[in-house]
Amino acid sequence: MELNVYLYFNGNCEEAMNFYKEALDGEIINISRYGDAPMPSTDAWKNKILHGVMKAAGTTIYFSDSNEGRDAKFGDNFSVSLSLQSDDEITRAFNAISAGGIVTMPLADQFWGAKFGMCCDKFGVNWMFNWDRPKA
Repeated sequence: MELNVYLYFNGNCEEAMNFYKEALDGEIINISRYGDAPMPSTDAWKNKILHGVMKAAGTTIYFSDSNEGRDAKFGDNFSVSLSLQSDDEITRAFNAISAGGIVTMPLADQFWGAKFGMCCDKFGVNWMFNWDRPKA
């Protein structure tokens, strides 16, 4: 089983995808736009993202601009949780994603043997970062 996260935005999905691509050293695999789909859309919405796919941090993340006229409601009902492979990787990802956002728990060593931190990014998405330190 693979855990995936699907993130909805209010017309700024492409900006968010590019931000996460850079922050996580990811790769955008696919972008489908509303104008490419068989259902009707207004001229203003044709270039918005219907479905985007990114590979980053060893997982697949899905993206979309919410349907036209229906706003996505961001809140505390989800977090994107990343398991990273090194101290350098977790520090880089945490610093990049938290830039312009709010650090809710700074990166620090934890009792379970990991380095862990949390933030809410500049788009209102909650993130958790975990690196399990190698056992001695």
